[in-house]
Amino acid sequence: MDGLMLDSERAINTCMASAARELGHALPDSLWLKMIGGGDGLCRRLLTEQIGEVAADELLLRSEALYDAVADAGIDHRPGIVELLEWLVARGIPRAVATSTRRPLAMRKLDAAGLLPYFDAVCTSSDVPRPKPAPDVYLLAASTLGVEPGRCLVLEDSPTGVRAALAAGMTPVQVPDMLEPDAAVRALAHRIVPSLADAQRLLEAQLATG
Repeated sequence: MDGLMLDSERAINTCMASAARELGHALPDSLWLKMIGGGDGLCRRLLTEQIGEVAADELLLRSEALYDAVADAGIDHRPGIVELLEWLVARGIPRAVATSTRRPLAMRKLDAAGLLPYFDAVCTSSDVPRPKPAPDVYLLAASTLGVEPGRCLVLEDSPTGVRAALAAGMTPVQVPDMLEPDAAVRALAHRIVPSLADAQRLLEAQLATG
């Protein structure tokens, strides 16, 4: 969802940085990038390492308030997502969201952005014991759709999500957003494409060959 369908990673990072400045913390931009694709636990741990537990909780509360206003206004789509979803719907291909975001916020963001009707299921970090890179949320998505994991294609922007998809026995295609794949990520030997339009072309070619 975040960074793949919605241009939310930039919004999240902006809110986190704004909250840090408001509260008087000088934190590097590289810290926000480390949080991409992770869940609440990762964000809290990274912040606690930098500024301590109490200050981390205060910063997270403030950033969440800032981000709630952004999310409720409707976060911009990533280029090509509506075209891809309409293409999948027209062909009757089952579709699920598998996100590290908690369920209440995930549902609000998808609804405000007008994307919720495109999906048969929404699976979130609220629904599983372990967040990405554990495979739990992807395995839940496959089970909810009634599809074997080996028959699932995962579209992901983050290395954390790619690792989760591979751990689930699925086929990931990465569409990087703010994090360019480094050598360790490329060594995973999955497909990496520059845009959702390119991901759609891969799917079209696959369906054409059966």
